[in-house]
Amino acid sequence: MEKFKRLKNEGNDFVKMGEYEEAANKYSECMKLNTEECTVYTNRALCYLKLYKYEEAKQDCDHVLQIEDSNIKAFYRRALAYKGLQVRKKNVAGI
Repeated sequence: MEKFKRLKNEGNDFVKMGEYEEAANKYSECMKLNTEECTVYTNRALCYLKLYKYEEAKQDCDHVLQIEDSNIKAFYRRALAYKGLQVRKKNVAGI
């Protein structure tokens, strides 16, 4: 549990510095220790959104909503992921 907290805090620090790839990696390490902790999934989804990895963000949010069906952050970030995917589809269609 101590390692989990340390990794999560390191991920949070990376987010504050705008280092989203590093933060996502820390949150991924957290998930290896505890797959039921929803905050690391919503945090990693935020990183993926910042990195324009919309499908990955949507998957993390879907996972959270299977565990906590009323998680507001997961709903909000999944909506942002869907919006990003729609914009990407329109841009590809325009090429």
